[in-house]
Amino acid sequence: MKIKKDDQVLVISGKDRGKKGKVLKAFPEEQKLLVEGVNLRKKHIKPRRTEEKGQIIELPAPIPVSNVKLICSKCGKATRIGYKVISKIPPQRGAAHKVGEPRLSGREVLASSSPRRSGRSMKSSGKNKKSKIRICKKCGKEI
Repeated sequence: MKIKKDDQVLVISGKDRGKKGKVLKAFPEEQKLLVEGVNLRKKHIKPRRTEEKGQIIELPAPIPVSNVKLICSKCGKATRIGYKVISKIPPQRGAAHKVGEPRLSGREVLASSSPRRSGRSMKSSGKNKKSKIRICKKCGKEI
């Protein structure tokens, strides 16, 4: 999933279309996001003690990731993100790099590395890493 926690997003479909909010939590297995102030549901809470009152609280519910667009932190516009995979750069055993490919400018930019998921321990000197970066497809800058 290309949208992560603490990203600013714009809702593009549904009852909350046009609202902007911060991603509170991402659920990649379900392809859903929890966005602040969007898709609010009312939850009725019983009183716990005799002197307490019951309450109705509004909580955000998850929305599908296809219903939102990421807002670029550089240009402030809602944009899409894409990745391009380039294999074995630099030439290491089994290493691959993901490079963002902006739609308008066509430039390629390498990103910071994150360890590859495998059964082996990654305590070694940093071999077997993937590089990826998120790039705004409108302005071509790193997000």
